[in-house]
Amino acid sequence: MKKKLFAAIDVGSYELSMKICEIAAGKELKQIDYIRHRIDLGTESYSKGILSYERMEELCHVLREFRQIMDSYKVDDYKAYGTSAIRELNNTIIVLDQIKNRTGLTIDVLSNSEQRFLDYKSVASAGDGFETIIGKGTAILDIGGGSIQLSLFDKDTLVTTQNIRIGVFRLNEVLRQIAAKPSHTGALLEEIIGEQLNVFKKLHLKDRAIENLIVVDDYVSPMLCRQKEKDAEMTGYLSRRTFQKILEDGLLKEMTSSVLISSKLIECTMEVLGANYLWAPGVTLCDGIAYDYAVNNKLIRPEHDFEKDIEACARNISNRYQGSRKRGEALERIALSIFDATKKLHGLGRRERMYLGIAALLQDCGRYVSLTQVGDCSYNIVMNTEIIGLSHAEREIVANIVRFNHENFKYYEEIASTSAIDKKDFMIIAKLTAILRLSCAMDSSNKQKFSTMKVSLDEGELILKVDTDVNMELEKGLFEEKARFFEEVYNVRPVLKQKKTVG
Repeated sequence: MKKKLFAAIDVGSYELSMKICEIAAGKELKQIDYIRHRIDLGTESYSKGILSYERMEELCHVLREFRQIMDSYKVDDYKAYGTSAIRELNNTIIVLDQIKNRTGLTIDVLSNSEQRFLDYKSVASAGDGFETIIGKGTAILDIGGGSIQLSLFDKDTLVTTQNIRIGVFRLNEVLRQIAAKPSHTGALLEEIIGEQLNVFKKLHLKDRAIENLIVVDDYVSPMLCRQKEKDAEMTGYLSRRTFQKILEDGLLKEMTSSVLISSKLIECTMEVLGANYLWAPGVTLCDGIAYDYAVNNKLIRPEHDFEKDIEACARNISNRYQGSRKRGEALERIALSIFDATKKLHGLGRRERMYLGIAALLQDCGRYVSLTQVGDCSYNIVMNTEIIGLSHAEREIVANIVRFNHENFKYYEEIASTSAIDKKDFMIIAKLTAILRLSCAMDSSNKQKFSTMKVSLDEGELILKVDTDVNMELEKGLFEEKARFFEEVYNVRPVLKQKKTVG
């Protein structure tokens, strides 16, 4: 296969950037060019909700130049994404339409969880022993204009990820509003940041020891990387003391307000979490975009299992709301077995399989809030809890599967009147809800009465044969009611059979 040239474009709060990468099957991504243009979209977006005429002119002018550079390289494909500065505009759709008409570029808007997931992938793509680092207690601090994302790893498993609205531009706006004196800026930032991080620590750190902090930002990381290039003794890893000395010695020459705030965020995070070492790989969202494109097109093979991290987030959400681990894992196992055996019926793929697994783990998280409104409460918990790697639309699919597992199913016209669910997503919800309801019926007692199950299709029937000598009278009694919706969706009648174990 010939080499592909790919352009990754980031329309960020702080700057517009584009990386041209060469992608060859089985080889690492090779950066060909990196173009950056500083533009303050964040200040107008976060404070006014719209972009001024001058800012819009500048944005389109730079993107037209990006397009010309792409044409000169004869790139094979591109992806362009807008982040929080575009996402939080009041007129996002109008702005995107203007960009399309004036530059020829299609900009897709990332949800926060999608953006942070790509940033996370950019770190993994940097190599340098990423898997080894996260094998110890590690946190990733992803600093954006509107917010930060703080993710904790324990024994290479993502245990939690939280978005905190103390991004560089928001903090800068707070300092402006209170007319902070330059001499007081550092102390004020420590107060604001420290208060938020201490809440995070109390809720999520618990007894975990954090050894390493990985930083992704547009402000401090590039400077540390440039400093590394100048100083042969400077490695990619810094101790907390070394980082503080760099700040004290003024080695970050461009100490703008953005750099000051970002450095304070790093310093405070290391202190609150007790991290001893810092790694600033210098990667950007563009690296994550290119890496994700190469993986999705099967041009490179990822060393890290990112879907495992999405599922780990779901497990920790379930744990947070005191869900039964045994029950969740049993339902996940049953549901995925039915999904795999009925591929010809539903025609869904790997991504939808993951939605089902997550829904099985979270199907009763609402019991933490109410024992009588489980479906509604579960829906609200899923919709208001970020699951890194899932878009808002995907989270809504999962939330509806969870809700309709407990409530009467609502048909498309009723759902569409209050949400942005389209017909394709509606059918995914219906098909996966039918499977999850069937799975829950098979564990109605919440006692996991069987460990093995065989699923087969036979002349319009879905045969579910379980091997157990435990009384399943309750499951059999409730099975028919739950099976009706499956029969409606698939036009196949589920049948539960028990093979008693001798002995």
